[in-house]
Amino acid sequence: MLVHSGFLLILCFFTVVVAPPSNELETTTISTKPGCQSRCGNIEIPYPFGIGSKCSKDTYFNINCNTSFNPPKPYLLHIGPYEYYTYEVVNISETQIYVKNSKAQLSMACYGKGFDNKTQNSTIYMAFVGSPYTFSDANQVKSIGCDDLAMLEEFSYLTNYSSDGGGCASYCRRFQSPVSVGSCPGKGCCQTSISKGEYLGVKLYDMHSYWGRDSKLFRCSFAFIGMIGGYDKFNFSLSHLNDPTTFLKNYNKEFMGMPLVLDWSIMDYNCTQVQNSTDYACQKNSYCIDINTTRFGGYQCRCKKGYEGNPYLGCQDINECEKSNQCVSFGTCTNTPGSYHCSCPDGYHGDGKRYGMSCIPVPVSHSKLAIGVGLGTGTGLLLLLPTCFWLYKFHNKRKDKKCREKFFKRNGGLLLQQQILTDQGILEKTRLFTVKELKKATDNFNESRILGQGGQGTVYKGMLSEGKIVAIKKSKLVDENQVEEFINEVVMLSQIIHRNVVKLLGCCLETEVPLLVYEFIFNGTLFDHIQDKTDEFLLSWNMRLRIAVEVAEALTYLHSATSFPIYHRDIKSTNILLDEKYVAKVSDFGTSRSIAVDHTHLTTLVKGTFGYLDPEYFQSSQFTEKSDVYSFGVVLVELLTGQRPISSAKTGEERSLATRFLLCMEAENLEKILDPQVLEQGKREELTIVAKLAQRCLNLNGKKRPTMKEVAIELEIVRMSQMHSTASETKYEDVQLRKSKAILISDNNYTWTSTSDNIIPSSLAAHPLKIHTI
Repeated sequence: MLVHSGFLLILCFFTVVVAPPSNELETTTISTKPGCQSRCGNIEIPYPFGIGSKCSKDTYFNINCNTSFNPPKPYLLHIGPYEYYTYEVVNISETQIYVKNSKAQLSMACYGKGFDNKTQNSTIYMAFVGSPYTFSDANQVKSIGCDDLAMLEEFSYLTNYSSDGGGCASYCRRFQSPVSVGSCPGKGCCQTSISKGEYLGVKLYDMHSYWGRDSKLFRCSFAFIGMIGGYDKFNFSLSHLNDPTTFLKNYNKEFMGMPLVLDWSIMDYNCTQVQNSTDYACQKNSYCIDINTTRFGGYQCRCKKGYEGNPYLGCQDINECEKSNQCVSFGTCTNTPGSYHCSCPDGYHGDGKRYGMSCIPVPVSHSKLAIGVGLGTGTGLLLLLPTCFWLYKFHNKRKDKKCREKFFKRNGGLLLQQQILTDQGILEKTRLFTVKELKKATDNFNESRILGQGGQGTVYKGMLSEGKIVAIKKSKLVDENQVEEFINEVVMLSQIIHRNVVKLLGCCLETEVPLLVYEFIFNGTLFDHIQDKTDEFLLSWNMRLRIAVEVAEALTYLHSATSFPIYHRDIKSTNILLDEKYVAKVSDFGTSRSIAVDHTHLTTLVKGTFGYLDPEYFQSSQFTEKSDVYSFGVVLVELLTGQRPISSAKTGEERSLATRFLLCMEAENLEKILDPQVLEQGKREELTIVAKLAQRCLNLNGKKRPTMKEVAIELEIVRMSQMHSTASETKYEDVQLRKSKAILISDNNYTWTSTSDNIIPSSLAAHPLKIHTI
């Protein structure tokens, strides 16, 4: 009886802990977004591809269904920033897309008489850099002709930017025409494979002199690219190569019927970087796999085992009981999420599987024993239920305590305690919160308390037991190899005291991911106030200038006034908060780094936000203080123009606000891009000075950008001159103003061009002020 009681105790414990699976399962399979066209002619268009911009993930996956054909044909319109052809879609699989375009896939070279004795050469050139598409190694290049070398130029970020080459050469004996070509490789035809990559060039070179011939056998040669095995057997005369018009007329359609195979992925990030992002493409019951086709990463989604459907829209459970399963025919199949369970009918025992224990009849004596055991088990469960409940509670408390201790050590808690013991001043500035405190403050991290989500984590609004409102940031996992660096950053940031920097109050290290506790700023982000034109309180030009000064002073403090220079690395208008008096507060130091005073830069993986990212840092991976200056320059342009840093309504270079602004400055047409409210409220000379300063901050050469200290001084001088001008009219021409050992002098590199007849530029508009420190 003691043995049975022990067994029942364990059984009771697991019965309480493990919850039974739900039987409410979805069975509908969806491949296209609701309300969107699922097919174009004979081709199915699964999401993230879609017919129409609202039906695809983004413009790269947008399909145009051309109904002028019968049946209609789908086309990819935006296959890459450097690829200007449209491609007909032949098929779409979960990893590849098959397309064709006769103009893009064909190269031709013609020589000799009839062509002015000059080489007529067209080259295959395809580039998918910066797009979700790359060449698959399921493609090959074929060359048709005699005495020609088809040379390949390939480029892939997989090979550290190195350029690779290959090719094939075709050789013919002196045949009497006509000569038929039957297969490839063979007479008059050669072929070679290509590697995975983002760029491919194919060019034909005349090789007749290398074979010892006086001239070519045939005038023209052709090369084309397509999938392996797509066109291996053909029948045409080599003499047709003397007339390219006839050749293309007879064989172009046949050759170009061979599709090109492209690998595709969701671009920009890998699985680890994107899983906690709001832009994560993998939906319910799916998982992410890295593709790594470019240096920016790339990933695809797959349904989990036991599920089917479109992983980008959500996978549905496969009901194995209605399809294939391993249960015996007279047993019972029970479907579960992602799997199923087999059981035997009454009077049988076993696992119910055909290739397992199957179902074996139970002898009559065994049945009576089973009844007795069942009654005894039921009685034991009733008697041991209170004990099970106590064991369950005890087990959970012990488990929670061990988890908290484990996370505290892993997240650097012991190291932080050691620093507190070494320097008691740190204890006053760095508070260690318990997870219990922060759960209570956020109502157990209720979704209703979420203030925002981003690449660095999720921010919750909370109230501490003493009534103080705080913002609690749940960061991403900390790399165990960088725990010491993380703790040093926490200590460093907690000691930053500046009126324009959000204060770090402390942290909690008892959770799987560290929790950082900041002061709460009530008035939202600068981005929201700039973009929300319906806001009852619009930011005036005076307020925008003051905010620019405050942000510049905060960055100057981080770069110059702390014990170790601190680079923010993610300056943008959404990371600038405004308090109840509209005072600017720089926030979100999730990517910030401090460096030794004798270092000039920090070499890291490229991180940041597109539209604000320093092009020099993007190319070299070396982040300097001038990289923060570039990002600030973009914020300054936002304040001047009221526009978003990246415009989805524009294409190419026009998408970037910084590029559009610099083009207007170069064209001396600043008025075209300025916010009408700023143009109405700001004085011409002030706007010109600030615009010129933003132009210097956005210089592609970081060495030519000003420091944040110079930027802050120049903006403060503009603001002071603005305040003085409200009291009395000041004539600026040939006047020198002194403040903080700085001199304002004219710079005639920029003039204001106005489209309004009633606005006359002043002398200062033609010669804006420039800062020189002495």
